[in-house]
Amino acid sequence: MLIFILRRLMQSLFVLLAVSLVVFFAVYAVGDPIELLVNAEASEADRQAMIRRLGLDLPVWQQYTSFLFRALQGDLGNSFVHGVPAIELIVQRIPATLELVLVAITLTIVIGIPLGLLAGLRNDQPTGRGLMAGSVLGFSLPSFWQGMVLILCFAVWLRWLPAAGRGDTVAVFGVPLSLVTADGWKHVMLPAVNLALANIALVLRLTATGVVDAKTQEYVKFARAKGLKPRRILTRHILRNILIPVVTVIGMEFGSLIAYSTITETVFAWPGMGKLLIDSIYQLDRPVVVAYVMLVTFIFVMINMLVDMLYAALDPRVQLQESE
Repeated sequence: MLIFILRRLMQSLFVLLAVSLVVFFAVYAVGDPIELLVNAEASEADRQAMIRRLGLDLPVWQQYTSFLFRALQGDLGNSFVHGVPAIELIVQRIPATLELVLVAITLTIVIGIPLGLLAGLRNDQPTGRGLMAGSVLGFSLPSFWQGMVLILCFAVWLRWLPAAGRGDTVAVFGVPLSLVTADGWKHVMLPAVNLALANIALVLRLTATGVVDAKTQEYVKFARAKGLKPRRILTRHILRNILIPVVTVIGMEFGSLIAYSTITETVFAWPGMGKLLIDSIYQLDRPVVVAYVMLVTFIFVMINMLVDMLYAALDPRVQLQESE
């Protein structure tokens, strides 16, 4: 297991380095932040002073090496717009995004796996066919359109849930949390459902496919021949064997939800990291954009590594292959 973890850590470092290189130069090539930061009536001397203060007068390769050196020390630069460390701005938004993602991934597990089991066990019946056909909508509907429909139905017509914002928050160990208040739960439900629908469809189809395949395996036939109850066969034999790919996908999707929640956060005005990214792109706030991508990549890589470790724990053959 130690060799397995060390190999994953080395791969993660190379991924972070490659992402930093691509993102930094891609952001550098988009627009000129000075045009937005300096008043159009400012003198040339003021413009040059701002360029020097932000370090934009240096060659791009030197800006990158300076960024890389500071990043190794935990400094991802200061925001051009807000004048505070970029990582500080992002960290302030992390609790909101994590709350949204945790609720969405919980809905994915609680709804997707049971419906997938039902669809797989009744794959030759109208119930199973209907669930599999309905899951196609989860992949087909655009996230922004889906979010607007949810707002129209539940916030405008029915007026059951609020359309935007995070709701009331309570500081827990200095961290503002909305999931500890009733108003916070009302605000989080619509964006969480919007974020979870595609993943529910994915987990449903993956689970159903695994159940259909497992039902034909010899170990399930042998369990039935022994006279085991169907419930025990499902939980002990079928579910245990199909959980490996399901756990892997859920772990991957958890990282993806953190990275790609920007559309949902924008539609529902959710004050998370995704909305901060969109605002920073509009304002050409390069340090915040680069810091966001680097932080999200780090989180994504760490989650993937944890998923790989869990995969290896569930399936010892993975460790054996790594050792070989």
